[in-house]
Amino acid sequence: MAHSQFCKSERNELSILLQKGYSHREIAKSLGKHHSAVDREIKRNSVKKIYDPLKAQTKSKTRRQKTKYQNMKINESPEFVDFLIKQLRTGWSPEQIAGRWNYKHPYDKHFSFKAIYKYLYSAFGQHLCKYLLSKSYYCRKRKGKKQKRLPVKNHISIERRPKVINERKRFGDFEADVLGSPKTDSERLPALVERISRKLFAIKVPRLKYAVDGFKKMLKPYRDILKSITFDNGPENARHLELGCKTYFCHSYSAWEKGQIENTLGRLRRFIKKKSRLSEYSDQDIASFVERMNNTPRKCLEFKTPNEVFEELLVKERKKNRKSRKY
Repeated sequence: MAHSQFCKSERNELSILLQKGYSHREIAKSLGKHHSAVDREIKRNSVKKIYDPLKAQTKSKTRRQKTKYQNMKINESPEFVDFLIKQLRTGWSPEQIAGRWNYKHPYDKHFSFKAIYKYLYSAFGQHLCKYLLSKSYYCRKRKGKKQKRLPVKNHISIERRPKVINERKRFGDFEADVLGSPKTDSERLPALVERISRKLFAIKVPRLKYAVDGFKKMLKPYRDILKSITFDNGPENARHLELGCKTYFCHSYSAWEKGQIENTLGRLRRFIKKKSRLSEYSDQDIASFVERMNNTPRKCLEFKTPNEVFEELLVKERKKNRKSRKY
């Protein structure tokens, strides 16, 4: 018999049946529960040996909250809670909040950003999740069988990708993906990122099956420097051989293996919010978002912009190609 918590209506029914003199086994059969669950419910939530459904509901809820969060240090520090709320509203991340608090209060209780996230995802801090920059709310999902994703035909595993690509020592290696959007949205946004420069390319296509056509269009001006593309195993990449370059594929459900494009699309979410339809954005809007990202200095590029690094490397690569053709 599947285990489930008693709800408010079941506690009302349990109380009525107890008053009528039914046994615990008879009550369990009526409620569709095991008799030991009924015994446990009465023993735990009775007050002065009297089972009252309203008091039982309150007692159960209070106990569950305390059991789950009783060891959370944040609840015991109202001063830190005030600091947390204030800085979340100003746009600070949990990591920045924890770091700043620990720096300013070296002799007080310290907190980690993981503890802050745990607090925010609890019943006490859920209302503050709206201030998180990522807007990613934690929720428990029911586990079910995942549909097995079959690998794309004629694909080469990322395990066989050369070290020169893994170590970002060669210009012209790309990662590719398609920005997630609602299933009812017909338009899709295929995107590419050059691994060294971090330059982003993205255009809209009418259907997911046209993703490879989008990749072709974006790469057309750079066919001479294109070395490889790394994909996931999505069916939209089935025509990868048409791109005319080395292609490598991540393992199933291992998006981290092409972390550059995943990170870049995450940053693109600052402009294109989750669950929004691409039809709400024009081609000019998409181009302006991409250009804005490509003109933003990056710490990993020594605060150069992706456009600057890409153009610099593009000129060098084409000069090298011209010299090699002469000889």
